[in-house]
Amino acid sequence: MQDTSKQYNAVITECRSLFIKKMSDYGAAWRILRLPSLTDQIFIKAQRIRQLQENEVRKVDEGEKSEFIGIINYSIMALIQLEKGVVEQPDLNTDEATALYDKHAKVTKELMLNKNHDYGEAWRDMRVSSLTDLILQKLLRVKQIEDNKGKTLVSEGIDANYQDMINYAVFAMIHLADL
Repeated sequence: MQDTSKQYNAVITECRSLFIKKMSDYGAAWRILRLPSLTDQIFIKAQRIRQLQENEVRKVDEGEKSEFIGIINYSIMALIQLEKGVVEQPDLNTDEATALYDKHAKVTKELMLNKNHDYGEAWRDMRVSSLTDLILQKLLRVKQIEDNKGKTLVSEGIDANYQDMINYAVFAMIHLADL
């Protein structure tokens, strides 16, 4: 489990670095996005990964890794939006946004460590394509919860689904690094 924690940290560090660079380029423009818009952005990334996994020919020279980074970063943005709400104008500087990013990454990693303990690192025996499918399934669940105005009868909420997507994407990136 020690390796998992180190590998997880390495993936999040890479994603965080890109998040900070994009904050420098664009500011917190993403703060105006409603949750369904963020969900759709994640959906686009996951669909592209699935297409890359199924298609033999690639017309754009980008691989799965950049899309998994996008899933992680958009999911963390969604968790921040859940916490802070949507705004009409960007309201966070890079330091504030990064502190929120770190907070949600930490909570999500703790969830992963607890589940990883209970599941015995079963994800290590999974295929990247299965992790992609699980992300897509979580996205469909989130869309349904959004359509239900955030209400669930017996299921986890939107936040848990975003956290699971982050963790599945991290696991996929760990697998891709091992190839």
